[in-house]
Amino acid sequence: MFPPQPKRRPSESLHNALPLIKELVRPRRKLLALGFVLMVINKTTSLVLPASTKYLVDNVIGKRQIALLTPLILAVLAATCIQGVTSYALTQLLSKEGQRLIAQLRRRVQEHIGRLPVAYYDANKAGMLVSRIMSDVEGVRNLLGTGLVDLVGGILLATFSLGILMYTSPVLTVMALFFIAVFALILRKAFKGIRPIFRERGQITAEVTGRLTESLAGVRVVKGYHAEAGEAKVFAAGTERLLQNVMRSLTAISLMGLTATVLMGVVGAAVMYVGARQILAGSMTLGDLWRFTAFLAFRVAPVFQMVGIGTQITEALAGLDRTQEVLREKPEDEEERRTRTVGPIHGDVSFENVGFAYDPGKPVLYEMSFDAQPGAVTALVGSSGSGKSTIISLVAAFHQPTQGVIRVDGIDLSTVRLDAYRT
Repeated sequence: MFPPQPKRRPSESLHNALPLIKELVRPRRKLLALGFVLMVINKTTSLVLPASTKYLVDNVIGKRQIALLTPLILAVLAATCIQGVTSYALTQLLSKEGQRLIAQLRRRVQEHIGRLPVAYYDANKAGMLVSRIMSDVEGVRNLLGTGLVDLVGGILLATFSLGILMYTSPVLTVMALFFIAVFALILRKAFKGIRPIFRERGQITAEVTGRLTESLAGVRVVKGYHAEAGEAKVFAAGTERLLQNVMRSLTAISLMGLTATVLMGVVGAAVMYVGARQILAGSMTLGDLWRFTAFLAFRVAPVFQMVGIGTQITEALAGLDRTQEVLREKPEDEEERRTRTVGPIHGDVSFENVGFAYDPGKPVLYEMSFDAQPGAVTALVGSSGSGKSTIISLVAAFHQPTQGVIRVDGIDLSTVRLDAYRT
């Protein structure tokens, strides 16, 4: 069975991934700054179309000021062209840089994993490591690419729109903001619950992939022991855990979507009712209501964006958190005591009261002592699991003894630089 992973507090993913995010952002500050400038231009020009509706309804149509129609249309066309060009530039700059960043991070994680001790590979399945290298870094494009810029741009657009809404009708604006604030609180609570689900999904996927990779690679062993049914049972249990995780996330996301849809309907109905009464009372024109409705859509849109982009960023943070876990693992050659270099090895191997355990409290070797002279044959004889391969792993410095000393040509192996020794 795949053991369930402990849940983390919602803020832990961001806290743990923050050092890595800062490291990734620092050399790309200028690119991100340019992206934000383009985003501001893009969002500002997008306001021209809704702002023009008031003049179209009140002046061109209502007061028959036909001379305003041509400049109004030209302004809308110019703003639309600028908006399209800046959108294209944002995609070219940030989306492509996001893909380059993914490739760079994959190379870095793979290189780091390659320098980790064999004990780390014993504790982590190959498929899990593949998932760390290939899948967990994918979400970085949502964090440092167009996803984050779009979210910030949406919030900026909502701020611009708020000023125009208050100018048009303070009563309608306060009423709409009340409903949006209620939804924002619901959304905040929902993201706290959904973040651990995404983190757990990455862990489960890595475990299932790892077990499947080992099962397929060792198919001869599986068939030799007639263990097909057992492997199928273990894999089925893992996929069931993954299915339940996906079901929980889909339920949470669909509930957020339902809440957003209901919010839109309630706000729309309230605006229609109050707006119609203000028009009949003479405190608002038909063009004002049109403009208010158009800008209200810009005010509500970022809330809907938060459902999609916020989910992507949450998943990206969970993936970067897991990536950071791998990068924090200490490579085997970074131990302070490993400073000695060695020349040509003659082959005098000595074990002095060596003990070793793969797992704490479960020793494999007990006070093992022997000398293997160069040029002589030293036979290791014993039943399967008695420790023959373990002794070879210790001589190759794949593992370190939990007690005692291993010497090669009289030098304590725990003090030798591994790159020099293995070369």
